[in-house]
Amino acid sequence: MGAWLLIVLSFIFHHQFEVLGLATSSDHDFSYMNSVYNATDLPIRDEYDYIIVGGGTAGCPLAATLSANYSVLVVERGSAPSSYPMVLTADGIFGNLLQEDDGKTPAQRFTSEDGVANVRGRILGGTSMINGGFFSRADDQFYNESGINWDMDTAEEAYQWVEDTIVFHLNLSAWQSTFKDGLLEAGVTPDNGFTLQHLVGTKSSGSIFDNEGKRHGAVELLNRGVLENLKVAVEAWVERIIFSSKASGVSASGVKYSDSQGKTHTALVRDGGEVILSAGAIGSPQLLLLSGVGPFANLSSQGISVVLENPDVGNHMADNPRNNVNIVVPFGLDPSIPQVAGITNEFNYLESSSSIIPFSFPQPFSLFPNGTSPLELSVVFIVDKFAGPLSSGSLWLVSSADVKVSPAVRFNYFEDPEDLARCVRGMRLVGDMLKTSSMQGFKFEDLEGAEGFKFLGPALPINQSDDASMEEFCRSTVTTIWHYHGGCLVGKVVNGDLKVVGTNSLRVVDSSIFNSSPGTNPQATLMMIGRYIGLRILQEREAAK
Repeated sequence: MGAWLLIVLSFIFHHQFEVLGLATSSDHDFSYMNSVYNATDLPIRDEYDYIIVGGGTAGCPLAATLSANYSVLVVERGSAPSSYPMVLTADGIFGNLLQEDDGKTPAQRFTSEDGVANVRGRILGGTSMINGGFFSRADDQFYNESGINWDMDTAEEAYQWVEDTIVFHLNLSAWQSTFKDGLLEAGVTPDNGFTLQHLVGTKSSGSIFDNEGKRHGAVELLNRGVLENLKVAVEAWVERIIFSSKASGVSASGVKYSDSQGKTHTALVRDGGEVILSAGAIGSPQLLLLSGVGPFANLSSQGISVVLENPDVGNHMADNPRNNVNIVVPFGLDPSIPQVAGITNEFNYLESSSSIIPFSFPQPFSLFPNGTSPLELSVVFIVDKFAGPLSSGSLWLVSSADVKVSPAVRFNYFEDPEDLARCVRGMRLVGDMLKTSSMQGFKFEDLEGAEGFKFLGPALPINQSDDASMEEFCRSTVTTIWHYHGGCLVGKVVNGDLKVVGTNSLRVVDSSIFNSSPGTNPQATLMMIGRYIGLRILQEREAAK
């Protein structure tokens, strides 16, 4: 059941919540493919103004923005979405999208040292191509505590640029409407209607799926760039950053990357350009470490020459814990992606999805004794997660020879007692929602007329006022919501402009810079920040002329 659950759970408004600026077209736009090359077809040596490592949720809008005035190379280890048709529709997240990993799939599976199964995006467009699509802006606290040098007008412009292109206002499905009613009955108020803003209470929000179920991930933001200035190398693995020593200090002058045939390519940046890491919370700290930037002990243990010692690279890794209950529905219910969120003052977030799970059971009395007959169950998944865990861990290399080998990472879920207490409060809120009249019709009735829920997997403790029972439920059912972050924190590894401290011409733009995952779901902020940093770089270079 765990693997299947992994699959499933993966604009501005006036005060009257009048919608502005959402995408209207629902056709896939593959124009960006004119700039996509298999790495085997690119020169062994070339020069660009900007090199972006990782064509993911932040990397795509960043590349599109910089291509307005400069030549850009994006180096992406995965393939283009056209290689994985299942990612292009909502049906894909209910298939085997995240289950299989043969080294060429759009998601790379890994298990943290905590024993929790997880995935990394491995596709052009990043995790925006394998997630549940929920699009909601960051909370105010994120901006105030991120350490980033914000120009909020530019941030607003960046959000709108994304939302105009790939964000949609969906019609609420039957289950999502019921889930919303249940949250309101349970006291998750007020009813904030449809809004992209992060507001305490219950709301529906945008999606990168349209009403026809087509996914419009970050990859489509490439279409808003100048494609003649853009090259995207797919199936390309960056092995290390090339550093050079100058009078101004250590500078990133390019990258070495290998293609699928094992050939090594050298890509260099021109004067005034930069190498920008956008390889995610696992990939970016890993690449810094492989390139000699990080804690002396980890580097020396792997035989890596130290270019710049920084004890914080790979540290302060955190993951938002997820706990959920799964309820079998006593009637047919259409699948639904997350569309509604309940947001509390304590940064607990409740979201849900529904699906149909096929089962097979033996028929020993049939004409074919070894045959099976399919059984389909409708199931709803009710999730509690919370942002900003106080518990954190670290990431370290286990191989210095092969970038394809994931580093080890430990998140230390619930190490801080307050995190465990927050889980208990969140799951009690789930319990309150299950007691509402909105959920009454989801109970089964037994032969004696008694009603109750049928759980697929662990049920909440009967006595939810008992702290010990609730704490044990939280510990035994904790898993990931795939919103891990840290490893290159602002103020420790990068400065407020996301430049790597102690280097020139090197930045990090992805979730590894976050000390807390923004909003209910981070993809909106990651797309925004890719566009935002691109605009700030263009502004900086224009001012320097």
